[in-house]
Amino acid sequence: MSATEITGVKLIPVYIMGKRYEVPEGLTIMKAMEYSGYIFIRGCGCRGGICGACGTVYRKSKDYKIYTGLACQTVIEPEMYLAQIPFYPANRADYNLDDLTSAPEGIYKLYPELFRCVACNACTKVCPMKIEVMDVMALLKQGNIAKAVELSFDCIQCGLCASRCFGELPQYHITQLARRLYGARIAPRSRHLAEVDESIKSGRYEEPLRKLAGMAENELRKLYHEREIEPWEEGDDWRPEETGYL
Repeated sequence: MSATEITGVKLIPVYIMGKRYEVPEGLTIMKAMEYSGYIFIRGCGCRGGICGACGTVYRKSKDYKIYTGLACQTVIEPEMYLAQIPFYPANRADYNLDDLTSAPEGIYKLYPELFRCVACNACTKVCPMKIEVMDVMALLKQGNIAKAVELSFDCIQCGLCASRCFGELPQYHITQLARRLYGARIAPRSRHLAEVDESIKSGRYEEPLRKLAGMAENELRKLYHEREIEPWEEGDDWRPEETGYL
């Protein structure tokens, strides 16, 4: 059936979980599903493309190819056939981060399937965040955790990579472990953060907080509007004139 015009809104046909619906054009998959009567209790995430809970596979009219995307970002097309994959049951290793070191052997022991990668690059092609997933796996096999973490920074844990993997790797879980190891064992420690942590423990901010808690609303508003704001043009070395709260 061709698209129809109803009360000035153009409706187009889509197939959701095998059932045909007519929905207004221009909607995202998520909004089209809600228009069709689906009520999201879980798997709707942030609706801004950084959650990974709304992984979707779909096929376009007269096109053999299977496409993937996030329901919160992907716009519907006429005769689109789609299905949701809010969770993909890939293997997730059980571990205690405190027991692991910065050595890549920890990853190899927990995820030996890493070496089943056949370099087909299907994982990269399916990634909605355009991450070079195959390259990330190659870097981890080489033991380069830091570079792998850098390359996989935009991973949102949707699991679509694992759904296409011929070697049956849980790439997104492996990447998550690498990022945790990097943060806990490899990333340089922040001297400033350590200093602030010590300041908090010493009670330095207790009196200023009590003072703020005792202020009237108009005093707080005045203090807020008169506060120092970092100029856009300044670099990382900018510091406010009032350093009492640093």
